[in-house]
Amino acid sequence: MPRLPAYRISHFLPSLVLLIGGLAAAYVRDLNVFFTSLFNVLPTLVLLLGGAYCAVYKRQRELFLMVTVYIGYFLLDTQTDFYRDNGRVRDDAAVVFHLCCLLLPALYALYGFWEERTHLAQDLLARLAVLVAVGAVAVGLEQSFPQGLLQWLATIHWPALHWRWMNLIQLCYPVFLLAFAVLVGLYVHKPRPLHAAQITGLVGLFWMLPKTFILPFTLNIMCSQVMLMLAASVAHETYQMAFRDELTGLPGRRALNERLQRLGRNYVLAMVDVDHFKKFNDTHGHDVGDQVLRLVASKLGQVSGGGRAYRYGGEEFAVVFAGKGLEQCLPHLELIRGVIESYVIHLRQPDRPRDDLQGRQKRGANATGAVSVTVSIGVAERLAEHRTAEEVLKAADQALYAAKGAGRNCVISAGQQRRGAVRSNSTA
Repeated sequence: MPRLPAYRISHFLPSLVLLIGGLAAAYVRDLNVFFTSLFNVLPTLVLLLGGAYCAVYKRQRELFLMVTVYIGYFLLDTQTDFYRDNGRVRDDAAVVFHLCCLLLPALYALYGFWEERTHLAQDLLARLAVLVAVGAVAVGLEQSFPQGLLQWLATIHWPALHWRWMNLIQLCYPVFLLAFAVLVGLYVHKPRPLHAAQITGLVGLFWMLPKTFILPFTLNIMCSQVMLMLAASVAHETYQMAFRDELTGLPGRRALNERLQRLGRNYVLAMVDVDHFKKFNDTHGHDVGDQVLRLVASKLGQVSGGGRAYRYGGEEFAVVFAGKGLEQCLPHLELIRGVIESYVIHLRQPDRPRDDLQGRQKRGANATGAVSVTVSIGVAERLAEHRTAEEVLKAADQALYAAKGAGRNCVISAGQQRRGAVRSNSTA
């Protein structure tokens, strides 16, 4: 069973909330002194706090993304401050603004795509060297050939591709488009909250630049929001690492322990164990064993009746039914046991063709590559003698051992008769 990419709307939600909040705040024209002062220091405050957070967790990619956004903010904020104070733009405003519009998405995409692969110190120096080199070249050209550079940047190079809605220089649009394609491709290849935040942040920057001199505090607000998106993505991924099992995608043991502390008076806990998993693993290898665990996890994740599945450890899983009674949950557990039993796993052979159609034809001609797996389930509900969740979980674990002793591939509840029939001809 191939592992499906873990695309999730939740990857984008924090960033989208920040983006929408930034858009709403940018259109507020009348602000009191408190918010005016806050927006003036907000980008620097976010960089200091978010940068320190990234540095502590050694997330250099996010750190340099923040630094890139902040440098763009600082250069443009200098221009907008001069415009507000003097009622006119500085002499170098046009060339600085156009350079920022061109280099900001380019560096943003570069650092977004550049993963930490080498020694952290070497990686830090390499990223810093790129930033210094690009900055030095840009400053050198701006100081030495300001008019020539401005003319080249402002020229419409492709008249047939220029539309009336384009408020920025034409060169920056293909750069933004390329950056967007790179970051979307990165998310498709590796779905992560960080990659989702990078895409949303780029959209925010694209919206912000044409309105830098039009809407007050747009620059401060949106740059702060983009940096917050990146910091939030670090927190999101840290949470996932701690509370979500990487192999199966289910919430892990720590998430289960927290959930057990928040259960009410009525609930049911089930322990699920893959039958003969060690023998299966030794026979077919660890890669196939991982396929089996992902299969069981995907099916348990679809359990009906309001159940929530967790990876307990090894080949064991837990299912929590909050606010339910035992008789309500048993049919759903029996149903999911039958679904897992009836599912046929087609083993992925080392010489499997890349083409899906050829792969299906080869699997059809090679029946020996198909196996099935079963699970044993022990279930217990909170009763007077089981006052804590830990005691209920222990009772479910004892029922699981009873299910295995009764022949496996069945559901047994604590203190009750065995439910379900033994499948003596189980293949796993």
